[in-house]
Amino acid sequence: MSDMIMKGGGLKMNCGAYTCGDYASQQRSFLTKEEKIELLSEYKESLEKEAKGVAERISEMQKSK
Repeated sequence: MSDMIMKGGGLKMNCGAYTCGDYASQQRSFLTKEEKIELLSEYKESLEKEAKGVAERISEMQKSK
């Protein structure tokens, strides 16, 4: 599933009623529960890394006031 990660660490996520992810919906119509869990877990990890980066940037900006 890591091939579904876009440049910059984000995922191509577009979860709908029957599919999850632009890449996956182009390949197959249905994902298994395990595949959806894996995609969402990778997406969550990407968001957590992004939040950490934002927090670091805020800290840097506050120090340079």
